[in-house]
Amino acid sequence: MTVENFRFEELRPELWPEFERLFEPNGGCGGCWCMWWRVESQKNWKEFEGAKAKETIKNLIQNDKAHGMLAFAGDEPVGWCSFGPRIDFPCLARVRAYKRDDIGDVWSVTCFFIDVKWRGKGLARGLLRASVEAMRKRGVKAVEGYPMTTTRDGRRLSSGLTYRGPLKIFEELGFKTVQSTNPFKPLVRLELRERNLIKLR
Repeated sequence: MTVENFRFEELRPELWPEFERLFEPNGGCGGCWCMWWRVESQKNWKEFEGAKAKETIKNLIQNDKAHGMLAFAGDEPVGWCSFGPRIDFPCLARVRAYKRDDIGDVWSVTCFFIDVKWRGKGLARGLLRASVEAMRKRGVKAVEGYPMTTTRDGRRLSSGLTYRGPLKIFEELGFKTVQSTNPFKPLVRLELRERNLIKLR
């Protein structure tokens, strides 16, 4: 199955059951439930992950306060990309490599989650493209990403460590590195005033 065979739907309250189905039984990445970047502080994360994280993201989704893109293979939810106004992800400001002053109108693509059975099929590319198009339709002017590069010794990252997406898929869509205080944590940005996205191969 190629990326053209998947269906992408922007998150909305009535899609909570599909979101829940994708993230069960482990809550996505170790009980995160896509809340890692959304909390004010990760100091007490161990007490929050799991059931509390699930309850919190459910409330956000059902009140239309969380954004993202779901991927489907038929009726099965198989992938997720989280995006939204950067101010919705306060923990980004706690990472030195991601600190910026010009974030007022910026939206962020913070993470991807793909069911293990569906990895390696181009889903992250499709999710990113669909997410950027959804933000463009909303009138978003600039989108940031925080992709992974390699391990410190230069090895390719395992799939479990690429939850922020590989740098290559951002570059293919025209994102440019605008900050690189840490070579392993580049900050990339796409100005959506530029009307044409680079066509994915």
